[in-house]
Amino acid sequence: AQFDDSLSDRPLFLLANEFFDALPIRQYVKSVRGWCERMVTVDAAGALAFALSPVPASDLTIPPDRAFATDGGVYEISQPSIALVQEIARVVAHQGGGALVVDYGYDTPGFGETLQAVAEHEFAEVLADLGEGDLSAHVDFLTLTARARDAGASVYGPIGQGDFLEDLGITQRAEQLGARNPHAAEAIWKAVDRLVTPEQMGTLFKALAIMPKNAPKPPGF
Repeated sequence: AQFDDSLSDRPLFLLANEFFDALPIRQYVKSVRGWCERMVTVDAAGALAFALSPVPASDLTIPPDRAFATDGGVYEISQPSIALVQEIARVVAHQGGGALVVDYGYDTPGFGETLQAVAEHEFAEVLADLGEGDLSAHVDFLTLTARARDAGASVYGPIGQGDFLEDLGITQRAEQLGARNPHAAEAIWKAVDRLVTPEQMGTLFKALAIMPKNAPKPPGF
């Protein structure tokens, strides 16, 4: 992924909300043979199925902070996400501006499969009815943060969406809206609850800011 010249020669102000989770990933599974990429094949019935490559990956580097994987552990990496966040950070660092990434993902080292499919607001089989559902995977905020810093930008977060919105004043804003629109107050607070509580989107969703080195700390962080 790469910007064209029209986006890289001037200050960049970017908001990526549930964008990085939709970018392609590759999965590697720790086995007795080593780290083997998970591939797509056809089973005996002619249906698409997952299978491990018979040959361990020769070009895979596992981050040092994730060297503890046991057999069956899954390492997911999104090269398009890495390339894009590096380009975003490079432009912000050199041209100014800022970027805010809000998405669901993780910010601690670990090994687990997060690839999922959603169709008609329900979870579905990843390889069933291809094209009918939305495929996504949790965002590796650890990697995005490291790569953005490597590109020369200052990075704030990731911070849970609930804490981020609370710091920005979502409660006060909801109180104002509810007072002005009493008939909609219940719906307003239900929406706030969905966005900020840990049981819903408050913890799983995270916010990450990418700023120039000399920029002040952005609100919410």
